[in-house]
Amino acid sequence: MIKISNLFKKYGRLEVLRGIEAEIPRGKVTAIVGPNGSGKTTIIKIILGLVKADYGKIYINNEPINGSFEYRNFIGYMPQVASYPENLTVAEVLSMIKDLRNVSTNPEEKFLKEFDLVSELTKPIRTLSGGNKQKLSAVIALMFNPEILIFDEPTAGLDPVINSRFKEIVFAEKKKGKTVILTSHIMSEVEELADEIIFLLDGKIYYHGTILNLLLDKGEIKLEKAVAKILEEKTLWN
Repeated sequence: MIKISNLFKKYGRLEVLRGIEAEIPRGKVTAIVGPNGSGKTTIIKIILGLVKADYGKIYINNEPINGSFEYRNFIGYMPQVASYPENLTVAEVLSMIKDLRNVSTNPEEKFLKEFDLVSELTKPIRTLSGGNKQKLSAVIALMFNPEILIFDEPTAGLDPVINSRFKEIVFAEKKKGKTVILTSHIMSEVEELADEIIFLLDGKIYYHGTILNLLLDKGEIKLEKAVAKILEEKTLWN
């Protein structure tokens, strides 16, 4: 479980997060959504320890992270755009990452097959398509069987077959009791995958709950229209 407590963050004069409070449970997929600049990426970077909050705390399994980096071994992260050494092959990148974790087994094999990457192992990263780089990021996120999974716009660049397979894997990981965080601009994808939604706007949470309750509250049958209503209401309040 992840607990976010009273989180604030500024970049210069720009207030990106304003008192964020949320609990992200185990055994569910929680989608963090909102317009560009709403604070989604900043929250993820703070959870990962890549950005420091100005105020507030993040708790992983009821323990504050407090600048420690060991907790990151519990997290598998799939970035929207990954950067790997261009001159290394796929196999060499995976070997390097396993060396950093002191892992001598081959936990990646299952996921290389799932994402149809076995034939790419000997190819340099620079020759990979954007979709295959995304698949490699998915393998790296999943291969160490982490307790927490964070997928940032995960299906960008995936073909329909691999996209469907990825969704099956997300459901399987959820059934194992893992904490899964997803960001996506594709509301139909959020509706399909997520149990709960955190809707961010101007650095604040405007809704946190189940998708069903949001649809009922806004009187809509599609998440995209319910989210549009939140934005319309915000415009009226201003």
